[in-house]
Amino acid sequence: MSGTLYVVATPLGNLSDLSPRAAETLCRVNTVAAEDTRRSRTLLEHVKSEAALMSFHAHSSDATLQKILHLLGTGKDVALVTDAGTPAVSDPGAKLVEAVRAAGHRVIPVPGASALTAALSASGVSHDGVIFAGFLPAKGRERREKLAALAAGSWAIALFEAPHRIGATLADLHAALGERDVVIAREITKKFEAITRLPLSQARDWVAADSDRGRGEIVLVIEGREPERASATDPRAVLEALLAELPLKQAVALAVKLTGEKRNALYALALALKK
Repeated sequence: MSGTLYVVATPLGNLSDLSPRAAETLCRVNTVAAEDTRRSRTLLEHVKSEAALMSFHAHSSDATLQKILHLLGTGKDVALVTDAGTPAVSDPGAKLVEAVRAAGHRVIPVPGASALTAALSASGVSHDGVIFAGFLPAKGRERREKLAALAAGSWAIALFEAPHRIGATLADLHAALGERDVVIAREITKKFEAITRLPLSQARDWVAADSDRGRGEIVLVIEGREPERASATDPRAVLEALLAELPLKQAVALAVKLTGEKRNALYALALALKK
């Protein structure tokens, strides 16, 4: 009988946020794989779990992963936890989940606290969709490309950031995205929780004005922008408007004058739009 990997969400800071199901799972499994065993030991002691505790983090060797697969292969159940919140969301847990699935073992989520959804729920940022960017690359070309890709979209953006990079990141986001509101959610559910919304142009200076504002675990939520409307000389947009009012040949002839595009190309596009 194959064992099961339970992906267990744990509190961000307030132990009262641990669900009864999560507590029961941590007490029932044979082993808990944790990103930081020191932090997770406190949690296991809180729920009186006697499960064995092992380390699994970004720098764990393949031998560690194989050990977990071996436990599952011998029928042992394993719980995966991260430092805080939901595992496998911008942390090394995704690598383990992928390997466990590939080996044919069951993966069962035990949902609960998530810094991402908590920040979104308290941000007040309205959105039809959200791009979750995780942690931005630290610097260089990868960082510039990621920021450019985020700027090209119209949806709201959520990302995580470390305290020592928060000032530079806010400045880079303003340069790439322009003037939008940003919500800085810090230390969610903890004693010094703070959630502030302000324009991106003011955000870096606001953080720099008080050293406490850049400390702790940080989630940023940036409002989306209105999708850009098609240019008046965009061939497709022009044809769509003209075809709604005119016969095909007349619409194409007028579109040629308005856009400067070749007649044959516009005629083919008009036929496609008609279909």
